[in-house]
Amino acid sequence: MYFSKHNIFSKIRNSDDYYLVNILTGNADIISNEKAEEIKAGIYSDRDEFIEKGYLIDEKEEKKLYKNKYLEFIENRDKDEIQIFLVPWYACNFGCSYCYQSGYEQKHQSLSKEKTDAFFTYITNEFAGRRKYITVFGGEPLLPSDVTKQSIEYILQQASSRDLDTAFVTNGYALKEYVPILKKYRIREVQVTLDGPEEVHNVRRPLKNGEGTFKQIVEGIDAALEEKININLRVVVDKENINSLVELSKFAVEKGWTNNPFFKTQLGRNYELHYCQASQSRLFTRLEFYEAIYSLIKDNPVVTEFHKPAFSVSRFLFDNGELPFPLFDDCTGCKTEWAFDGTGQIYSCTATVGKPGEELGSYYPAVTRSADIISQWEERDVTTIPECRECSLQLACGGGCASIAKNNKGKLLAPDCRPVKEQLEMGLAHYFYKSL
Repeated sequence: MYFSKHNIFSKIRNSDDYYLVNILTGNADIISNEKAEEIKAGIYSDRDEFIEKGYLIDEKEEKKLYKNKYLEFIENRDKDEIQIFLVPWYACNFGCSYCYQSGYEQKHQSLSKEKTDAFFTYITNEFAGRRKYITVFGGEPLLPSDVTKQSIEYILQQASSRDLDTAFVTNGYALKEYVPILKKYRIREVQVTLDGPEEVHNVRRPLKNGEGTFKQIVEGIDAALEEKININLRVVVDKENINSLVELSKFAVEKGWTNNPFFKTQLGRNYELHYCQASQSRLFTRLEFYEAIYSLIKDNPVVTEFHKPAFSVSRFLFDNGELPFPLFDDCTGCKTEWAFDGTGQIYSCTATVGKPGEELGSYYPAVTRSADIISQWEERDVTTIPECRECSLQLACGGGCASIAKNNKGKLLAPDCRPVKEQLEMGLAHYFYKSL
């Protein structure tokens, strides 16, 4: 018997207690300081309990359990629903201060009916027998023009005729204009971004002519919610707007959004992707981001009425009373996610779509596939990334984002490491030690 290499063991933030988590065996415990000191010394006075929970385990048995869980993960993933992103054009009416697609607008822009038909023919043939849905992305898919409205409605018609749900990722400026169209079809959700209260958002996400966009977005959210269209409100967070989350949270609560069953939220960390940010100094590292969120919600509980952060598996454990299934792979690219654009090209995911050199094939004018490159994406997981194989955090991290790993390390089979241990330190303190 040995102390499992999948044990995650650390001190809970602002507490004398420790946590011991093993995602492979599905167990988690709060450990007193006295017991923690025993563990550090290699003494296990609760030996029988530790063996029962898999904290102490035979190495061969652990490898067998790992293999079985891995095979189950792959089997389940092969049955998972596929999210198919479609970027009809890269044009956008916003002049966001941190746009990562700012270099793409000169790409050929048009999505004719012929291309749309080719796209639907491809996904119908390629993903036959698989559950799937479409997410229309950009650029900005919901541009306020008759031509784009006709193109979007044609996409919706084609999806509906194949019994496919459709989602949208939009800046929300013209959402109110599109609600009469959207409400006629099967819309899974509309993701909209607000970066803070009006004065903060308008500086970060104005129109290209500098005019503010906050009021129009709020009107669009209200209109969509009135029609019972699911809204996923996203906030892109960095050092410039982190503190304004408090005021935005109060605004959302006062609007009644947070009590609406058709409303949910997500926080996204602003980071460099594809084209450089205007100011690197305002970006959080991943750990800095979670540290800032932890401090903010500790002093401003209203923020958790707006958004409940995951802190790795902490929230899942609190909400469900059990740990999630081991995460052998956190990259969905070429597995349960694909991306297509209006130029006829195929990509692995939203992090690579439109990026020169990241094309994996085409669906128009001819169907082509770069099988060798696709295979590399498909094979990437914690079992094929050398740095992940012996890491105790691997089944909570999943190896991270392949695109970011490639950007940073120059290869797909490299890790995009997550601060899992630190997130658990904060998350368990927040969810299980409310007064800390």
